[in-house]
Amino acid sequence: MKKYTPSDLLYYFAGEKKVLLYVTISGLIYNVGMTLSPWFEGQLAQYVIDILGGERAPSAMLRLASLYLLTIMIVQGCRALKRLYVRHFANDISLAMKAILYRTLIHQETVKAGETEGSLMTRVVSDVDACVEGMRKFTTEVFDTGVVMVAYAALLFYYDWKLTFLVLLFPPIAYFIAGRLKKVVTDSARAGKESSGRLSDRTMDRIRNALTYRIFGEETAQDGIYETYLADYEKKTVRANLWGNTMEPLYEVIAMTGAFFIIVHGGRNVMGTGWASWDIAAFSAYLACFARLAVKASHAAHLFNAVQKAKVSWVRVRPYLKDIEETEQKVSPSATLSVSHVSFTYPGGDHPIYKDFN
Repeated sequence: MKKYTPSDLLYYFAGEKKVLLYVTISGLIYNVGMTLSPWFEGQLAQYVIDILGGERAPSAMLRLASLYLLTIMIVQGCRALKRLYVRHFANDISLAMKAILYRTLIHQETVKAGETEGSLMTRVVSDVDACVEGMRKFTTEVFDTGVVMVAYAALLFYYDWKLTFLVLLFPPIAYFIAGRLKKVVTDSARAGKESSGRLSDRTMDRIRNALTYRIFGEETAQDGIYETYLADYEKKTVRANLWGNTMEPLYEVIAMTGAFFIIVHGGRNVMGTGWASWDIAAFSAYLACFARLAVKASHAAHLFNAVQKAKVSWVRVRPYLKDIEETEQKVSPSATLSVSHVSFTYPGGDHPIYKDFN
């Protein structure tokens, strides 16, 4: 079996096997159980019609609603557990990455060529967080999008496979657009990170040399230069957030286009002239299930963009995670520091703080 190193993403996943097992169990129960919600909603709609038509007693609705409530409580309980363990997973990885980074920076004698203190600070503070957030979203959406979409699709095919093939043509379009925007999202995220590094470096310079600039009358000019860097940072950060966060509504609109065909062909199914024979329960369940699937499809497209942004940070921070291997080879793990018969007294003090310390 391959031994992963800190410069491999799988190194961090492999270190959280137990937590990921809990995530998997609770995630499967939650996301498969989510398909019960549209089914219950369809049945509730049918029960209302049956009660109004005198075919069912009102007590039947009460029993069904109670069962629905119990089911949702169990499913949402598993959701809470999944979220808890995913957060544990993200926190553990964040601590592990930062510990390796700090050890690398401590043993690093000089800043690498092309690096600045500002960009180095930005890596430590923000790049690790961006990587961890991307890993957290990926782990979450594997279940909340991948597993649940398969479950929803299976339910849709059960009701009407012909109509399902038709309505499922639209979510891939959202994926296609997300893929086409990959370069734009990545470039804007990279530009934002680089601008943030330059601004941090300029901030450090402004603090260190504030007195010098004031003495030589350069303070106003330096303030103008700093404002230029700040304006560039604001512009590029807004652009990165625009491409990374505001595309989800577009993806959702595209994915929901199939609802038009459900209304048309689903109505025919209820009337008995369509591809399948439906009642109100089937129509309501199918429409509710598709709406949930479309929303999840838009989230999946948005996830692609989030992962692309995290990839930029991973590329920036990976060399520092890789350097720790060389650091561990240079520093002997068996090195020790020994002292004997040491005493200490504060200057001017009469009594030693400690003495004959070994």
